Amino acid sequence: MNSIHDDTCPSFEGTLELIGRRWTGSVLHAAGQGARRFGEYRAVIEGISDRLLSQRLRELGGAGLVERTVIPTTPVQVYYQLTPDGQSLVDALAPLALWSLRRRS
Repeated sequence: MNSIHDDTCPSFEGTLELIGRRWTGSVLHAAGQGARRFGEYRAVIEGISDRLLSQRLRELGGAGLVERTVIPTTPVQVYYQLTPDGQSLVDALAPLALWSLRRRS
């Protein structure tokens, strides 16, 4: 018989660790509203530093949740948007976000 740890915990814990990092929820929420440029993320996520935003976008990209699209114009335009896996994660987190709002009230 397999334990819960063998089947679920490594993947689940890794996901919780990723989404539990500071500002990750805000970045995912912003990405869920459509493709954005770096400056647009910075404008809608008040208080996040450039360094931390860049780090979170890289981590989410490395996890396959956000994709980076480069448009070779002058100047170069770079957009970040959710992948299908990223969108499914945002959808899965929606009930948790509602729960936290109800709890805060």
